[in-house]
Order: sequence, then structure tokens, then C-alpha cells
Amino acid sequence: MIIYNITISVEKEIVQEWLDWMQKKHIPQVMSTGCFFKAQINKVLALDDSEETYAIAYTCIDKKNFDNYQKNYASLLQKEYLDLYANNTFVFRTVMKKVKEF
Repeated sequence: MIIYNITISVEKEIVQEWLDWMQKKHIPQVMSTGCFFKAQINKVLALDDSEETYAIAYTCIDKKNFDNYQKNYASLLQKEYLDLYANNTFVFRTVMKKVKEF
């Protein structure tokens, strides 16, 4: 399985708006591509109080599904995100392959 993790630091002033948009619009759009079978929002617990950080994890069966997402959907969805939140968030993406679950 492939886990596509997007870690996002969000300015406190827009956290609720951002969370609402992610849950009601962006994550459903990503899931509607059919490339992923699971998504979750995780709040990163940190000592720094200036921003709030979240990790959005999308899980897909294999690299083929992830590559399909990257090729056919990612650019458009990321552009929409950047148009709205480029000035208020910092985004870091990681792609991981699950080795073993315990």
C-alpha cells in the first residue's frame, strides 16, 4: 500500500475555515478520483503555538493508483488549494510505502 501524506501548517486565524474546506470540498474531491480508498486528518501535537499543523493521509492500493492520481488529478486539485491557501499555509508532501503493520 502507498500512503500519500501531506503535512500542512495553517495560520491560526484561518484554521476553522481551512478545516471546513478540507472536509467538505478538497478531501471529497481527492477521494472521488477513485485513486485512494482511505483518507484521514490528523492533528500534529507540537510545542510551538504559533500555527496549527495537520497531516492528511491518503491510502491507495499500489503505486499505479498513486501515479494515476499524480498524472491525471493532482495538478488541478493542488492549483485550487494554492489559489485559496498559498499565503496562509505551508505544505510538505511525502509518499510512503507500507512495509508492515503491527
